[in-house]
Amino acid sequence: MWEASLQGLLMVLEPVPMMVMVVGIVLSTVVAILPGIGSSALIALCLPFAMTMSPPAAIALMISIHAVANTASGLTSSLIGIPGSSASVATILDGFPLAKMGQGARATGAAVWSSVLGGVFGAVLLTAVLPLLRPIVLAMGSPEFFMLTLWGVSMVAILSGKAKLKGLIAAGIGIMLMMVGMDAKSGTERWVFGQTFLWEGIDLILVSMGVYAMPEIIALAMSGTSIAGEAPKMGKGMMDGVKDCFIHWWLLIRTSAVGTIFGIIPGLGGPTVAWICYGHAVQTEKNGNFGKGDIRGVIAPEAGNNSVDAGQYITALGFGIPGSTTVALILVALTAVGIQPGPAMLTTDLPLTFSVIWTLTIANVIGGVGALALADPIAKMTYWPARVIVPVIAVLCILGAYTANYAMTDLYLLMIFTCLGFFMKQLKWPRAPLLLGLVLGEPMEKYLWLSTARYGWTWMYRPGVLILLLFIVSTAILLPMFQARQKKAEKIALREAGVDEEVE
Repeated sequence: MWEASLQGLLMVLEPVPMMVMVVGIVLSTVVAILPGIGSSALIALCLPFAMTMSPPAAIALMISIHAVANTASGLTSSLIGIPGSSASVATILDGFPLAKMGQGARATGAAVWSSVLGGVFGAVLLTAVLPLLRPIVLAMGSPEFFMLTLWGVSMVAILSGKAKLKGLIAAGIGIMLMMVGMDAKSGTERWVFGQTFLWEGIDLILVSMGVYAMPEIIALAMSGTSIAGEAPKMGKGMMDGVKDCFIHWWLLIRTSAVGTIFGIIPGLGGPTVAWICYGHAVQTEKNGNFGKGDIRGVIAPEAGNNSVDAGQYITALGFGIPGSTTVALILVALTAVGIQPGPAMLTTDLPLTFSVIWTLTIANVIGGVGALALADPIAKMTYWPARVIVPVIAVLCILGAYTANYAMTDLYLLMIFTCLGFFMKQLKWPRAPLLLGLVLGEPMEKYLWLSTARYGWTWMYRPGVLILLLFIVSTAILLPMFQARQKKAEKIALREAGVDEEVE
């Protein structure tokens, strides 16, 4: 293992792979800041060039683009409420409120550095458990994967706050939106109303920008102020956000581990894991102010969505199973230069696997430092007056929506979801459960269908399913009940001590 690790590092540190890695980092950072484009489009554009390179150089280019995409996308999510990628949508919930309080630089510092540390931790965890992964992954099947998606859906109640019924309805709307398009199992049309442009379904970026970003633009235009409003211009800076990552180190480690583990499961990518990690933070962290500007609500999803990459490479390299479209494109490039995914990548070709791990680690660090350099200048945008910032954000949203499928029909969908998001905001309906239902609905449906088609209903008695069911009941039902009783007892004790007014 140590010899293979050293050989992999030496491959990465050669001049050509290092130069190619830097190019990939710069390109990925620029694209990530522009909303809606995503790393998949950039990797597809770079694919012909990667196919002509040596294996170490191709790895350096493809992996660096993928690694840095989630790191830099947190900048726009935190500062102007526009998701740089679908994996950074959950970051908006607390990142953008922090920007409104004049702490945009702090939010971006936390977003970038937690993403870097999450990616590095994921790579380290991947190295540590590499010998044990093959039997574990092979022991899991679609029933266990379904239970993991069910755990994610159980976060709806947590993300809904006190409006749990509204949250469940919003999640139901999200699942219905997921069902729009061609059913992959039967090839039948669902909810397309005779419109061919709906056959491929509705893009998550369209929904997230319509439900979150555009209503905020409308509210900002109506207020006539800057994003930061009346907040002082000397708010907490970027380094305070970096320090927050170390203050909340245990949360960062937990969510990074969750991201790496969930990344192993095919079909569960960064968007899914980001929401699960955010729900985990809300569920386990004490004295939270989530959804209103809690820095932990930035750290958790950003650490999770970047550590996913390490987990995805386990199944991609070891079994040839891509966990996402982006990883599928990377596999195409690696196969074209002679790298064959399979058991050999965990044995005889182990140095190549370690070169992927080292590239993932080094690119995260370099990309994180570069993104931090951009944090303070971009944070100043939050103090621009509405007449300046609103047209800029609106144009970015429209361009981001158009690049989803390069069709005018996407702009019509953006208008529809903008109206939906605006009314949900005005009526104080939770919007996060809608996106959670949209993200988790597809893998949940797929794994449920595979489980019943293969095992009937006997899959419900599998040991792994029962263990995960016990875990879901403990975390989604018993733990919140215990926390509510504990909080009630604390309030009673404070009231008896005569300090209730101070707590309020």
